[in-house]
Amino acid sequence: MSLKPEEVSSVLKDQLEKYQSKVEMTDVGTILQVGDGIARIYGLSSAMAGEMLEFPGGVKGMVLNLEEDNVGAVLFGSDVGIKEGDTVRCTGKIASVPVGEAILGRVLNAVGEPIDNKGPIASDENRVIEIKAVGITERQPVKQPVQTGVKAIDAMIPIGRGQRELIIGDRGTGKTAVAVDAIINQKSSDMLCIYVAIGQKASTVVGIHDVL
Repeated sequence: MSLKPEEVSSVLKDQLEKYQSKVEMTDVGTILQVGDGIARIYGLSSAMAGEMLEFPGGVKGMVLNLEEDNVGAVLFGSDVGIKEGDTVRCTGKIASVPVGEAILGRVLNAVGEPIDNKGPIASDENRVIEIKAVGITERQPVKQPVQTGVKAIDAMIPIGRGQRELIIGDRGTGKTAVAVDAIINQKSSDMLCIYVAIGQKASTVVGIHDVL
């Protein structure tokens, strides 16, 4: 099979006409110091407060301090393998998490990434993590009761939807059990329940997920 020069030139001309040059600019910085989940970075001149950063190894972080000559960031992951001199990139996105009905029944980490091996979150909407709370006068009044399913609590302690209720007790006294029972009792209602585990062991979170 032989190629004619005019055929080659026509193909090259066609490719040149369709060629589009895309240039992306990314703000890049260098780690000055890292330890205890905190990193100080030099060079991120356009970083925004609360912006997500990309560290080596796929670890993400968030900008907390904007100082004159460096940026302080918290790491959402292990700092093992991240060292002084490594490159950090800005994402241009303020820390946010997916919202909507797509997250119901899913297990997410602190930055809204699914950790239940059920695939990505099918949500097109995101909400910024750091947001100003609605003022007291703008909030709806507490006027609808909530049944926890625990007779002693429902009989003695009236709880309303939208009300903050603190469960206090020593370790192993059943605080989590009360909260999980209250969530299970809402199965036949229109209330949406979200369990937030802070500082819990992964085994505990898995156990609660299996129960729910």
